[in-house]
Amino acid sequence: MTRHLTLLQLNDLHGYLEPHPEVFRNQQGRYYATAGGIARIGTLFRQVRAERPGAVIALDNGDTFHGTFTAVHTRGEALVPVMNELGLDAMTAHWEFAYGPAHFRALARRLAHPVLAVNCYERDTGRLVFQPSLVLERGGVRVAIVGIAATIVDKTMPPSYSEGIRFTLGTEEVPREIERLRREDKADLIVVLSHLGLPQDAKLASEVGGIDVLVSGHTHNRLRRPVQVGKTLIFQSGCHGSFIGRLDLEIDGHEVTRFEHALIPVGPEIADDPDIALIVQEVMAPHRQMLAEVVGRTERALDRAAMLEGSMDEVLLDAIAQAAQTRLAFSNGWRYGAPLLPGEVTVEQLWNIVPTNAPVSVLELTGEEMLSMLEENLERTFAANPYQQMGGFVKRCRELHMYFKIENPAGHRIEELFVEGEPLAPGRRYRAALLGEQAVPGKYGAGRERIGIDAIDALRAHFRASTPIRGAHAHSVSAI
Repeated sequence: MTRHLTLLQLNDLHGYLEPHPEVFRNQQGRYYATAGGIARIGTLFRQVRAERPGAVIALDNGDTFHGTFTAVHTRGEALVPVMNELGLDAMTAHWEFAYGPAHFRALARRLAHPVLAVNCYERDTGRLVFQPSLVLERGGVRVAIVGIAATIVDKTMPPSYSEGIRFTLGTEEVPREIERLRREDKADLIVVLSHLGLPQDAKLASEVGGIDVLVSGHTHNRLRRPVQVGKTLIFQSGCHGSFIGRLDLEIDGHEVTRFEHALIPVGPEIADDPDIALIVQEVMAPHRQMLAEVVGRTERALDRAAMLEGSMDEVLLDAIAQAAQTRLAFSNGWRYGAPLLPGEVTVEQLWNIVPTNAPVSVLELTGEEMLSMLEENLERTFAANPYQQMGGFVKRCRELHMYFKIENPAGHRIEELFVEGEPLAPGRRYRAALLGEQAVPGKYGAGRERIGIDAIDALRAHFRASTPIRGAHAHSVSAI
């Protein structure tokens, strides 16, 4: 007997409760349009559930409770009642650990749906921090959902994010869990809910049998058709809540016999769910006046929607260099952050640029250290083995021109490197500004010292001093 099941995906929301500018692409290049909004997503979910009564599973890949002022200021708390209104069935996690594991566990207890992570353990006891899986029956199908949290939390992120816990890739745990779910719970369908990223998810699917659907997050891919690895269907649906993924399945026995997929833009043609819209208004109301303060103007759109460099990060680097009175500056290659359109710039948009509000520091790096740091960053971004890919985009750099070959082996990608207008001098010591703990790993440099200014204040000062923003300081990172 053929049965029908629909999977809905929300991934990498990054705290964006309301409609916002988003980058789109067509044959002419990039353009910007308004997208997203949890109240619109609520309407979409409600419509699909009405269309497929009793046969819908809604999943969240994480990176949900962090990424905007409201999310960070309330340590994710403000988003709980909003997310609970969506009727999600499960989530996994990544940036949720930024508030510390203890706080995230407390946050998770308030959710109407479970957090799943087969690969997250307490260091002292070896026990799982969250349940590894969940079994649901929808549309006459017994569906097992296995969660995999981001594995990089204890490897590349600040130590406070993983205090007392550790993460594995899940490559050993997932096969065991699938076997148990088939044997003990008589699961018809195995769904893996992952925050590893598309390259790692594809490799996982190639190594682990028995996964019917892999719901992928972390890398913000807008997949217009699923990736098929063997019998496994993989889909992912952008970021910021600008898209929702829908996968309709026909199932015969334990086999998916047919599927249809849609990447659904969350555009202004979708009406708000009135109940969710009211909760969002209540959540945002205490912060509206402060967030609406105008701090400057930009004459060009600012975004970070590219792997090698982004105009948004150019302005951020100029701001921290100005604050630290350096020429050279580094920040992390974050993927998230809604674009800023030409016009007035508000405090809310500063927080969208850098919701961590990390402290600005200075240090000295030798040329040799700088070269090693950049090679390490390129390897973590472009490693041939997807399991070694641990970064976001390429590290953002100011007053640095780097030419590299992606296909070269680890440690040998950079062909030419120019710093402050001159060829890199390996023995020279360079003074640089940096933002937070991820911009320059702790093993590099000497004399690291905070200057007493955080990122938001640095940006505020820069926009006021440089309004309107027309361009940015010279830098370039080029693949050749």
